[in-house]
Amino acid sequence: MANRFVLNETSYHGAGAINDIATEAKGRNFGKAFVCSDPDLVKFGVTGKVLKVLDDAGLTYELYSNIKPNPTIENVQTGVEAYKKSGANYIIAIGGGSSMDTAKAIGIIINNPDFADVVSLEGVAPTKNKCVPIFAVPTTAGTAAEVTINYVITDAEKNRKMVCVDPKDIPVVAFVDPDMMSSMPKGLTAATGMDALTHAIEGYITAGAWELSDMFHLKAIEIISRSLRGAVANTPEGRADMALGQYVAGMGFSNVGLGIVHSMAHPLGALYDTPHGVANAIILPTVMEYNAEATGEKYREIARAMGVAGVDSMSQEEYRKAAIDAVKQLSTDVGIPTDLKEIVKREDIPFLAQSAYDDACRPGNPKETSVEDITKLYESLI
Repeated sequence: MANRFVLNETSYHGAGAINDIATEAKGRNFGKAFVCSDPDLVKFGVTGKVLKVLDDAGLTYELYSNIKPNPTIENVQTGVEAYKKSGANYIIAIGGGSSMDTAKAIGIIINNPDFADVVSLEGVAPTKNKCVPIFAVPTTAGTAAEVTINYVITDAEKNRKMVCVDPKDIPVVAFVDPDMMSSMPKGLTAATGMDALTHAIEGYITAGAWELSDMFHLKAIEIISRSLRGAVANTPEGRADMALGQYVAGMGFSNVGLGIVHSMAHPLGALYDTPHGVANAIILPTVMEYNAEATGEKYREIARAMGVAGVDSMSQEEYRKAAIDAVKQLSTDVGIPTDLKEIVKREDIPFLAQSAYDDACRPGNPKETSVEDITKLYESLI
């Protein structure tokens, strides 16, 4: 069977990339924009940087900001109704994964009204039409939602996250501008950066990985490892490198899948509203230890990409430990907690384990797993 690879039509990278939004909108004869951005970005003037580009170019828009950090079915439903009333014919998503995931769901439903029931989008939905054209402007260096075919929506009634996979939702243009990320606080920079590293590592060892995706993932591990500390310190070089590294990771994992780090992190976000990047960062080293036996020589290349010296003279056991230790050290250096003791309630573990097993990311894990295995992994972290 052939391997499929889906990427943006166009992407702009570097400081000032958002200025090309007007050029692209006019060149595509787009009319009014439906701008999706979360309330905090609006409040602190980050969204306003893009709105100024539109204003200066004489382009009209309507702003929609009913978006939560873990966007819900309700956020999507009210967004669909607002889009219908707006008269817009394209979407500009400004923010992290929350804004872009909401925009993707809205765009898919508008052009595929048979899927107006948001729950019907879970998994690989058989939609027929491409979503409303989306311009994606990331403000965090982590989710890479601007280049992926995935989005995640929370079913608040059932305390679960729905992972949706649809190549028809990928933004047509991404504007990856590190200046849009410069106001991120240290904690968010650290969490989203570790999310990006998790994407790269899980994508590299996932069951669906192959040479083309490996190329992206190894480069992403290298870039993120060398730049995340600087990004947390808010250096221009660190910000620019992380903006690129997380995008490169997204180019890979979007096309080959992830594993049980993500499937274990998703229920934590749904049940406790745990920041996704924090959950991934805490879980990643433990799951790497669990998966090690199923990864062949790949941990050697992870260790090498993370800057570990002398990996070629190490035994398999040594380079696997070196890769895991490098991840732990980076996580510690950027201030991520080392366990889930302050997050997980022991009585919730059966629900969390079953939810993680049922999650769409779980089948991509390189090692066969079970609800019992996942239960033990959660228990080891509290």
